[in-house]
Amino acid sequence: MFRLRRPSDEECERLLTDTARADLSYPEVGATRSGQLPSGYHHDRRSLTIGPASLFDAKAESLLRWRAHLGAGVTVIPGDSITSSGSNHLALIKLAVIWIVAPVRIVYLIEEPDRRGFAYGTLSGHPESGEEAFVIERHGDRTEFHITAFSKPANLLVRVGSPVSRAIQSATTRRYLQALK
Repeated sequence: MFRLRRPSDEECERLLTDTARADLSYPEVGATRSGQLPSGYHHDRRSLTIGPASLFDAKAESLLRWRAHLGAGVTVIPGDSITSSGSNHLALIKLAVIWIVAPVRIVYLIEEPDRRGFAYGTLSGHPESGEEAFVIERHGDRTEFHITAFSKPANLLVRVGSPVSRAIQSATTRRYLQALK
């Protein structure tokens, strides 16, 4: 959804209520978990070492509190920590004179000793259709942040502006990675 102004708190609550029973906008739910990304989508895989292994727990906690998103300039509603699969959120992104309102649902959590994170999938109204996973991993003496995604335009406007939307996605992904570093 594109807006000329930031949606009010009441509008955000209504949007969250409206998405509560909505289906995800793509059939390949959970594909980022296996790494076998589906054909017909743009694929993104980015990684960055974000510190020593001793920072793993703190970085994982930051990720689950949306710090990568907040650091990239994305407002998340509700912005509390991610505690369960199935919760819906709105990602609000200001882009020049418009606001992008992107509804998502947490499709899985990862809670392993050396690997933590989550993935969300797009809901109706999101400008893209697909899934994005955000994972913190401890490897030997370092902590790494991995982002894996597949997406395609969800409507004609985004399809026509595909080069611009891809550039926005790429820049946002870089900001996610840097935000936790």
